[in-house]
Amino acid sequence: MIAGVAKRRKSGMLSKKAKYGLKAMMYLYEHRGRSGVPIAEIAAAEDIPRKFLDVILLELRKNGLLASKTGKSGGYRLEQPPHAIMVGNIIRVLDGPLAPIPCASRTAYKPCPDCRDVENCRIRLVMLEARDAIAAVLDGISLADMCDRPPAISL
Repeated sequence: MIAGVAKRRKSGMLSKKAKYGLKAMMYLYEHRGRSGVPIAEIAAAEDIPRKFLDVILLELRKNGLLASKTGKSGGYRLEQPPHAIMVGNIIRVLDGPLAPIPCASRTAYKPCPDCRDVENCRIRLVMLEARDAIAAVLDGISLADMCDRPPAISL
């Protein structure tokens, strides 16, 4: 489903690109009744640099998550139903694999050059567990689920 997986982020943290992508997708969810939302509106409302948002939305469109329309009522809209768009898929499109290291990736496996025994590498086995836990959460939450959650209550 992911046509061109994004370049792998350097750390295990969510990149700014993916965070902005999630914010933009949430904004489009909140305005899903419209035929299109102008990119300038999303950028201003979510405080995202316009040129960066252009790149992000283009990647999401190329991967079938968004549609775009030009003209007076043009802009971006969700291409799929919000309950069918999984958070994990959005992150994979923008950041690449969820695994903390390449040898633990299910979609972009690459052995470590210094590994002598990939099958029995204890580091890889732990990272596989971490990857599976992250994927279980992110692939179990749709855009609709994320947007419909009540805000956290401060204690």
